[in-house]
Amino acid sequence: MARIAGVNIPQNKLVRIGLTYIFGIGEKNSNDICRSLEIPETKRVNELTDEEILKIREFIDQKFTVEGDLRRDTSLNIKRLIDLASYRGSRHRKKLPVRGQRTRCNARTRKGKAIAIAGKKLTPLKK
Repeated sequence: MARIAGVNIPQNKLVRIGLTYIFGIGEKNSNDICRSLEIPETKRVNELTDEEILKIREFIDQKFTVEGDLRRDTSLNIKRLIDLASYRGSRHRKKLPVRGQRTRCNARTRKGKAIAIAGKKLTPLKK
């Protein structure tokens, strides 16, 4: 079991895909890591030697901010915006979209499940 940056990488995945399981490393960064460490694209995680795993670990520790440190940085940035009472911080506080999206419709992911409005009963039309 390859354990890099505190994350268990799935055994049967390609190395470049397995590295994306680490928070903070996407496809581009994982491809860059494999290219710079000269790991072939067709190699799987269970085929890695201990030396290669160690090289990957050291490379990630030197070049990237990942997992807990990255999550902490992001949460501190959001707290800073809230403390400054900036517009973006107020949007974070109210749990609304931050980057200018509309909220009249299509903000369900950020706002949560729709709440029914009480007393809004439909009455049948009279002829």
